[in-house]
Amino acid sequence: MSGPLIVPLAAAGAEEHFGGKAAQLAHALNNGLPVPDGVAVAWSTVSRLIDGDVHAHEACAKALAALAGRALAVRSSAVGEDSAAASFAGQHMTRLGIRSVETGLDALRAVWTSGQHPGALAYRERMGIAGAPRVGVVIQIMVDSECAGVLFTQDPITGADHRVIEAAWGLGESVVSGLVDPDRYRVRRGGEVLEAIAGDKHVAIRHTGDGQTEECPTDAADRDRLCLNQSRLGALDDLASSCERVFGGESAHDLEWAFDRERLYLLQRRAVTSGKPAR
Repeated sequence: MSGPLIVPLAAAGAEEHFGGKAAQLAHALNNGLPVPDGVAVAWSTVSRLIDGDVHAHEACAKALAALAGRALAVRSSAVGEDSAAASFAGQHMTRLGIRSVETGLDALRAVWTSGQHPGALAYRERMGIAGAPRVGVVIQIMVDSECAGVLFTQDPITGADHRVIEAAWGLGESVVSGLVDPDRYRVRRGGEVLEAIAGDKHVAIRHTGDGQTEECPTDAADRDRLCLNQSRLGALDDLASSCERVFGGESAHDLEWAFDRERLYLLQRRAVTSGKPAR
């Protein structure tokens, strides 16, 4: 590809250009899963932006301007990321609540740079991934989530055939970063709740400005109140079943999700990996 390569997210199925996360989300979108819309920026275009290429700069700025008026999430999508062998979970930066073109361009540069950090490079080496990082970027409409979290389609510890869900108020970063003790649920296929344990959700992460988030104290009444009722747990079980249908049900899936009021979104999907190097 000679020119800058930026496409609607649903058209980003070529992992060799757009990276693993974009390819996974494109597949989900094209199979009717509730993924927030957006665009994918090829790793080659992000690299050219970093190098100061004027055409890449103009193309990325145009893509960000077309999404203006809504808060955006800017996430990494490296080649090999979210694969069956290597998830890269927590290795690359995410920028949330982006509203301006210039902040968006800064976010693209920051996400690319995070792929060059020592921790990310050490993970690549440990996983046996050769070559320099090729970091594409996904830019999506951001979900202003009332509550969010993670879901494993099978128990990641025991392998038991039930859903394991962790949830907290606000953005899901409070769960994935370990900032709060989230609510924990075990749900049988079909939606029957086996266990629901309220966590100590003393803060919620919310976006407050252009690329800024903050930790907001949770109302006392919500701190140990369960985020998810039977209806929401049923919707999450349905989402888990849909992901198994779309991506295959032989191995467990790790999903990131968010509720904007009663509307459920799939933010990310990856296979549950062993963390062992590729053979």
